[in-house]
Amino acid sequence: MKCLVIIPAYNEAENILQVVAELQQALPQADYCIIDDGSDDATHALLRQHGLFHLHLCNNLGIGGAVQTGYLYALQQGYEVAVQLDGDGQHDPMQIGDLLSVLEADAADLVIGSRFLYRQTDTTASGYRSSSARRLGISVISGVIASMSGQKITDPTSGFRAVNKKLIAHYAEHYAQDYPEPEAIMSAALLGCRICEIPVIMRERHSGVSSISPIGSVFYMFKVVTALVLQRLFLTRR
Repeated sequence: MKCLVIIPAYNEAENILQVVAELQQALPQADYCIIDDGSDDATHALLRQHGLFHLHLCNNLGIGGAVQTGYLYALQQGYEVAVQLDGDGQHDPMQIGDLLSVLEADAADLVIGSRFLYRQTDTTASGYRSSSARRLGISVISGVIASMSGQKITDPTSGFRAVNKKLIAHYAEHYAQDYPEPEAIMSAALLGCRICEIPVIMRERHSGVSSISPIGSVFYMFKVVTALVLQRLFLTRR
């Protein structure tokens, strides 16, 4: 299958070269597209200096706009599958093959890498462990998605995922801007798409810190839940 790895990057000068190097080692046959989301650090200069393929956004659109740009490119270039890979190094490119194998078997339209499933299946797993506040928020968001779509997802905020051609086309036209990961799941579920999760290990960022603090995680949860409810009501009335 013709595969594109979409890598959204905002101010990832300290991480992006290692992310691409790991990707090329793990999946040399796959194309990639880095979406430089209006970075104001050295990210853009590094991409140009090292000749890494990228699309440069003049303004910062946020994660939703950056990822949607990647899907637009994937649709225009005729890719059959697309993988989302964060530019901060938390996702292990060696596990992309596990996501793609599900799509190759036509067992799902959307495959999500879940850090929580991995811990359930391997009690010796290390990897990245989010804060208690963040895990609580994820649990609430998961419950809301399940109650409104019937789809049980253990890790709805995971940005490590792969989709087939059907969802490439959908996300190129319709992709949430503010809280894209949970809303993209809801959107796919309401379209009747097949969604599954596989266990993956999430790592700490190679460098830098997350923009969401423990207190911010709680606020994020309430905003995401509100957005999901509104999305469900809007799609029901269409």
